[in-house]
Amino acid sequence: MEVYKKLSELTKKYPNPAVAMGMFDGVHVGHASIISRAVELAKLNKGTAMVLTFSNHPLSVLTPEKMPLMIGNRTLRRSIVESLGIEVMIELPFSKEFSKISPEDFLTLLEEKVAPQYVVTGQNFTFGRFGKGNGRLLIREGEHYGFKAEICPTVTVDRKTVSSTRIRELIASGDLENVNKLLGRPFNYISKVVHGDRRGRKLGFPTANLEIENYRAMLPNGAYAVSVRVAGVDYCGIANIGDNPTFNVNDRRLEVYIHDFNDNLYGQDIAVSFLEKLRDEQKFQSVDDLVNQLRQDLQRALSIRKN
Repeated sequence: MEVYKKLSELTKKYPNPAVAMGMFDGVHVGHASIISRAVELAKLNKGTAMVLTFSNHPLSVLTPEKMPLMIGNRTLRRSIVESLGIEVMIELPFSKEFSKISPEDFLTLLEEKVAPQYVVTGQNFTFGRFGKGNGRLLIREGEHYGFKAEICPTVTVDRKTVSSTRIRELIASGDLENVNKLLGRPFNYISKVVHGDRRGRKLGFPTANLEIENYRAMLPNGAYAVSVRVAGVDYCGIANIGDNPTFNVNDRRLEVYIHDFNDNLYGQDIAVSFLEKLRDEQKFQSVDDLVNQLRQDLQRALSIRKN
């Protein structure tokens, strides 16, 4: 998948583009339906499947105090979008200057640089100054700018609309089962491995430590069965989110033990997929009690992975 930061870098470089437009935070099942439709239209017209999005959330510029926690990061979004069949991804930086562009000027820019044959969005998509551009405008004015617009229907799960807002609420409440159902895959956290206290190695459970970035949505504290992807290979693991109360540490982090893995991971990106919650965070009376519990957690995680 090719990734671009500016529309000017394309200048009608690709044939018959079908473009899915949206923020696509977390790329949940609703987003996937929009992206998959663009892929389908591109194939039907022997064209190029594209995603047009922003590298930063518009609210981070317009009203930072209302900026929502992000379900994923750019690395995760790129990975999922590519897996859905997208060939070209355009990640525009959102700025105050960009926010002042009228819907019509944005569509003119899109026509001049991308020349889409199809534009596909969701029901709540808006664009242009004050968000005045919407699906109705795309359908009404699309022919003038050389494309046909499609507005995908809202996706529901258990008779409720799937949205990033709802998923954030479920993450915060710890409802991992429904989080994964709405995402269409396990909740995933990608980050670089940082140096920790190295206590785990002494206990026989060396952990990869990941910082919990303050702009990211994260599950409540506790132990979880996880799958860990390292350099394209998936491993079984157990993860702990919390402050490490047994050792009186007050530094919330994500610590991951990767089963049957011994390589040095410092500075590398790893992807942690949360499969099931094992237990709440606990303070153990002794190190031996902690180690015994970790052994039990690992056996449960291995059983979950098999099923």
